[in-house]
Amino acid sequence: MKKLHVFTASTLASTLLIASPSVFAAGFQIAAQSATGVGRAYAGDGIIGDNASVMAINPAAMALFDKTSFTMGATAIKPQISVKDGMYNSNMDGSTDRPVSYDDAGNLAVAPNMFLVIPLNDKWAVGAGLYSNFGTESEFDSSFPGEYGGESSIISADLALAVSYRLNQQWSFGAGLDVVYGHGKFKRSMAVDGSTDITIDVPGPLDPTLPIDINRSINAIDVDATGAGLGWNVGSTYELNENNRWGFSYHASPEIHATGKIDGPGGITLADEVVVPLPDFAQISGYNRFKGTKFALSYTVQWTDWSKFDELATAGPNISLQKFEWKDTWSYSIGGTYYLSNQWTLRAGYMFDQGAQDEITTIAVPDSNRNWLSAGFSYAPTSDSSIDFGFTYLLGVDVDTKEHHGDQLDDGNYSISSITATTHTDAIIAGIQYSKTF
Repeated sequence: MKKLHVFTASTLASTLLIASPSVFAAGFQIAAQSATGVGRAYAGDGIIGDNASVMAINPAAMALFDKTSFTMGATAIKPQISVKDGMYNSNMDGSTDRPVSYDDAGNLAVAPNMFLVIPLNDKWAVGAGLYSNFGTESEFDSSFPGEYGGESSIISADLALAVSYRLNQQWSFGAGLDVVYGHGKFKRSMAVDGSTDITIDVPGPLDPTLPIDINRSINAIDVDATGAGLGWNVGSTYELNENNRWGFSYHASPEIHATGKIDGPGGITLADEVVVPLPDFAQISGYNRFKGTKFALSYTVQWTDWSKFDELATAGPNISLQKFEWKDTWSYSIGGTYYLSNQWTLRAGYMFDQGAQDEITTIAVPDSNRNWLSAGFSYAPTSDSSIDFGFTYLLGVDVDTKEHHGDQLDDGNYSISSITATTHTDAIIAGIQYSKTF
């Protein structure tokens, strides 16, 4: 039999868990709080206050409401993940310079949202919201190397509770709590030649049940984990007048401890808890309606602390599963709103969104700089209600990716496998919602 280098459980586990940050947050982050936001690339969404969803970004902006406001809707997300010019080598199944590619690994996902803002008096307002920051799904079939593709299913929910206080006609302040819940399922496999002899080295105090049955395809990793954490946010708004205002907000994200099944090669239990540090983020938004016109300009600058997410590790035992070493990012958006009539409002926007990946790139979580092209409209059947629609085409750029597992051999290949490819990710985002004031 052909003898391979030691095949570590943690090395193969990282093949799957390279994607698991997406359970709660990932470089490929999709905003899904409102249809109006989708229609203007979220430009000015922390200060415009055209519906109750503003509380998800800036709690102080609830002070803009003088009536109870309710909003509910859903955002559909269809990523288009492609891999081209791939070259795959595997010491496990004998593949040598095997060309690989994939046309579309992204599946449709729908993220609902619901918000309620209640002014208690002319000073205080409270609000509650339920929405999702992530609701994507990707799947590579068996034609693509299973340790670099596989299946990833992501669902997250954020329960937001907030309060705002109006100090005077210019200044308002707010604060809130965020309960973040996430559930993820991930599967990876690896093709193995029947004549290959494999040794599995289990890290730490783990004691797998032997013998482990290795067939022509290893169930490399199988994760089904859920977790929750508590974060907080603060914000402020400054109103020069009703047509010119600005807002600032800061969100402190929790460290998520996701528990559940975390099985490695041959069904080895690696751990029952994964620790996911989520990034903080801050933004400044502005809204300016030009006097004597029907047009308003809005804009947002956001910073995200992605460098906080340097690795993914288990707890009890502490196993470093994957290094990420992402970088902090900035996004810049600008939008326009045209108040066509009492019933119709038109909007459009553009965003440049930096990717979080730096020197380490992956196929399972393709990430790059992104450009948002957005448009939308609102129709008000009555003076106290509206139906809103937004559409965004998100364009990524090509990213050259190199990944490997195992030790490098004398011939330049790796003891387990390696792949080089160019990834590209676009996405279509569409949102619809209904809003009403009481």
